[in-house]
Amino acid sequence: MKALILNGPNLNLLGTREPDIYGTKTLDDVARECQAKGTDIGVDVDFRQSNFEGQLVEWIQEAADTTDAIVINAAAYTHTSVAIHDALKSYPGFKVELHISNPHLRESFRHVSFVSPVVDAVVAGLGTDGYAHVVEMLPELLEKT
Repeated sequence: MKALILNGPNLNLLGTREPDIYGTKTLDDVARECQAKGTDIGVDVDFRQSNFEGQLVEWIQEAADTTDAIVINAAAYTHTSVAIHDALKSYPGFKVELHISNPHLRESFRHVSFVSPVVDAVVAGLGTDGYAHVVEMLPELLEKT
């Protein structure tokens, strides 16, 4: 089983950007945890980050023939990107929207997601640990689809 974990803009700043909201783990820490969890359960985890919307769209499109699942933390693009929405809508595999914080407990502009309508599941508010939890759940979730 192969999973692509995508991270949007500013997530490369994890560990230093608003640690009261996002915690102190870096994105590299999160990637290592996901890859270790994946190795333990037989999931090949490809973990990526980009500050560029088009790059995220290209990765989603490329994943159509190579991965079983996409986990995406589109970050700010969650609330603005029709392009990411359309790319995810075209992706045939299992899709999970992930947020470190709970967007519904934050500013009102974060309450609208362009990603949610085109994914199979949403995970929010579990901190950076949410990533490894999702990786751990993927085999069972995919079995049910």
